[in-house]
Amino acid sequence: MLFTLFGVVWLIIGCYPVFYILTTSLRSQNGYLLGNPWVPPIHPTFQNYAQVIQSGFLRSFINSAIVSVCTVLLIVVFSLLLSYVVVRTRNRAVQTVFNWFVVGLAIPVQAAIIPVYILITKLGLYDTLLGMILPMVAFALPLSTLILVNFVRDIPNELYEAMGIEGANDFQIVFRLVAPLARPALISVAVYQFVQSWNNFLFPLVLTQSAGVRVLPLAIVQFQGEHTMDVPVTMAAVVFSAIPLFLAYIFGGRYLRQGMLAGFGK
Repeated sequence: MLFTLFGVVWLIIGCYPVFYILTTSLRSQNGYLLGNPWVPPIHPTFQNYAQVIQSGFLRSFINSAIVSVCTVLLIVVFSLLLSYVVVRTRNRAVQTVFNWFVVGLAIPVQAAIIPVYILITKLGLYDTLLGMILPMVAFALPLSTLILVNFVRDIPNELYEAMGIEGANDFQIVFRLVAPLARPALISVAVYQFVQSWNNFLFPLVLTQSAGVRVLPLAIVQFQGEHTMDVPVTMAAVVFSAIPLFLAYIFGGRYLRQGMLAGFGK
């Protein structure tokens, strides 16, 4: 009974911020100033969302979607191929390279942002979407590969040998055998990295400057500065930007937990 009560209290504490943001986004400015924040608005309005869309948020939303989707696709493909090479190649050099590769987990992004900025600038990718995608992929590969290696390693050798006897090459083995069997890990990696890339603030801040390539984290900061006193409109912008994250957790949360536990528990 005590644990149940504690769970209910913790659920209320965890859910109330989401409830507050959602209900506040449906209030008018007067309703926010005069209403009760503990109860939903009597006359909800979607005018705040219309104002958010009219302010150019849709363009930033599309930019974030392009960056996040492309980043996730590259991470999933490259980490899958890397994990297959690490598991199936009986070579000390490959294992040594992999060990050094995993060291990337210990390097904070903030410590490498200046070299990244110089590299992106010299490549002519500054202030482009591709200039944000490539660093995100590079810093996400060590963790993603580490998670997938544990799944690929658990696939029986007999299945690899059977595919080889049938004449399948390495790419066919990866995409016809490894990918289907490692689907929980692939989905967990995709969900986790989608959230990370969608919320990434440092790379867009340092590697972009024009409004045409602005992503949602930067757009929210600018929007909040322009509407400091209009809290409901700001909350509508937050809800608008968080919709893909809620969908990602709803449809992939179970696989995300499985992948994280498998990646660190073996």
